[in-house]
Amino acid sequence: MPIPEDVTGEEVDKDVRQELMSLPKTLAEDVAKNLVMVARLLDEEPEDAYGYAKVALRLASRVPAVREAMGFAAYGSQRYAEALTEFRAARRMTGSQHLWPVMADCERGLGRPEKALAMAGEPEVQRLDKAGQVEMRLVAAGARRDMGQLDAAVVTLQSSELASGSVQPWSARLRYAYADALLAVGREAEAREWFGKALEADQQGTTDASDRLAELDGIEFLDAFDPEAADAETEADDAGGPAGERDGAEGPGER
Repeated sequence: MPIPEDVTGEEVDKDVRQELMSLPKTLAEDVAKNLVMVARLLDEEPEDAYGYAKVALRLASRVPAVREAMGFAAYGSQRYAEALTEFRAARRMTGSQHLWPVMADCERGLGRPEKALAMAGEPEVQRLDKAGQVEMRLVAAGARRDMGQLDAAVVTLQSSELASGSVQPWSARLRYAYADALLAVGREAEAREWFGKALEADQQGTTDASDRLAELDGIEFLDAFDPEAADAETEADDAGGPAGERDGAEGPGER
C-alpha cells in the first residue's frame, strides 16, 4: 500500500522504535511507516488502517508493537476474533496487562458478554493502571447492558473515579457512559446532568454529549449540506419564522 511522502517512520514513539531495533534498518523503517499509517487512519478509515497493519504484520510478525497494531486495526474494523488473537499474541510477547480491557471488549463483540464480565473480575485487572481500570469498568458496564442488566450497568459505573471532580483523560467517556446508562433505565433528569458533566470534561470532543443534551432538550439541528433541510429553512423563512420553530416551542436558552 502507498505511503505518503510526509511519513518518515520517525513518528512512532520511542518504545516502538526500541522494538524495531531488532530488525534490519531498512526493514525497520518500512514497518515504522506502516505503523504510522495505522495510527493515522484507525479512527476515520479503519479498513485502510487494517490494510497497512497487514503489511506491517507480514514484514515483522515477531515485533509486539506490530501484533498490537494489528489487533487494534482488526478491532477498529470489527474483526473481533482476529483482534483477540493478535492481542493475545502481543500480551504473550510482553507480559503486559494493558490490553486486558480491549480483549474483554472483543469478547463482547463476539457475542460473549458473560466472558467479558468474568474477565472484569480476574486478578489481571488489579495490575492495570488507573486508566486501564476505568476502561475495564466501562467494558463491564457494557457487558451488563448486553445481558439486559440495565440497573446493574448503572451500579457498575459508580466509582470514586466517577465521583471525582477532577478532570482526567477518562472523565468524559466515564461520565458519558454513566449518563447513557441512566437514560436507559428512565432516569432522564439525572442523565441530563451527567451528559452536562461529560461535556464539561470533554476537552477533545471525543463524545457527542452536546448532541445528546440537545436531544433531551428537544432541540433539532439542521444539516447545512442537506438539501431537504435547506428547503425546510426556506419554507420557514417564507412563513416568517426561523426553521425548526414550532408554535409554542421554546428556543435555545429559554429554559
